[in-house]
Amino acid sequence: MAQIARALDRPDPAYASGRPQVARAASPVTRAYARFWQGLPFFAAPAPGFGLYAVNAAGRARWGEFPQIISDDTYVRVQFAPGERIEVPAPYTWPMVEGFAALVRVRRRQDAGVAELAARDPALMVNEAKPRLTPAQAARRVLADPAGAAVYAAVTAGVRLGRGRGGWDRGR
Repeated sequence: MAQIARALDRPDPAYASGRPQVARAASPVTRAYARFWQGLPFFAAPAPGFGLYAVNAAGRARWGEFPQIISDDTYVRVQFAPGERIEVPAPYTWPMVEGFAALVRVRRRQDAGVAELAARDPALMVNEAKPRLTPAQAARRVLADPAGAAVYAAVTAGVRLGRGRGGWDRGR
């Protein structure tokens, strides 16, 4: 927290987060999913900001009340261009939800939240700047972790094939 506070001690708008470390999951399915997910470009991007982020006063002045949306962490992150996001070296632990069904529910919520935000504020999504996985990177990831790739693909298919309300769901 001290590193984040120091990073935000500036007059210009800033967003800060630590380096996420995924906690070891209990279920083999969640461990495989997490292993593959941690190798995706978004996870490696500076200050991805899920679970822990903070903004300074100048940054918070960019919006009024929080809108009633699913993905509040994405909403805050895209208020800042990538160059305004600071990742401090201090790690924080991020727990994954346990089991296939919970992973599908949470991933469905995440996807719905990003889609909702893109429809509501498309201009903000320019700041998303998520690195894309190239076909060559995808092939390397699959070859390096076929089990993780299979679970990740199954969860993705479950999200797309399933029917859900798309609301907030932590998977518990």
